[in-house]
Amino acid sequence: MRRFIVIGHRAITSADFKLDDLCGSTGRLDILLRCVNSAFFLSHGIRRDVEITLMLLGEPNPPKTIRINGSEVKYLNPDERSTAALIRNALLQKGEGERKCSPGIFVSERSYEEVLSNISKESKVYYLKEEGEDIRKVPLGQDVTFVLGDDQDLTAVEEEILMRYEPKKLSLGPMSYHADHCVTVVNNELDRR
Repeated sequence: MRRFIVIGHRAITSADFKLDDLCGSTGRLDILLRCVNSAFFLSHGIRRDVEITLMLLGEPNPPKTIRINGSEVKYLNPDERSTAALIRNALLQKGEGERKCSPGIFVSERSYEEVLSNISKESKVYYLKEEGEDIRKVPLGQDVTFVLGDDQDLTAVEEEILMRYEPKKLSLGPMSYHADHCVTVVNNELDRR
């Protein structure tokens, strides 16, 4: 299983946004939507061995956690607008605990710390960080979890929480990449192995 945890520091936590203005009115939810596309889409299909967790930490009601499981997901299309509509639908769901809001898409109010604590003990955790070890020189297992930020680095507190899980810091290359490109590079590296 491949897992990605993407922290959206300003991503809106209400369904009160327009699908026509994803960059301006959603606290950069658009970055997370691109990460979803990079995580799942192949030329003619969807990766079924991937799960992505989006941590929405913006106003007005943080945190909101959206988990998308590739083995169950339906109605996911490779455009940001339709993915945003699925996220907006998830944000409308009321209740407690993790709730299924469409096939393969779940919403909860789990905190970042709770999300990390629910990672399988068999999964190796990696922190995508520019000054990490080159991913091409590190053996990776079959059950892996990658943690990354949106257009902002993890805060000192987020890093401190993550370090409790003894992640290996990995670099994807000599340049700083967009979050969705990082997901693509990781998928490519795992595909090549």
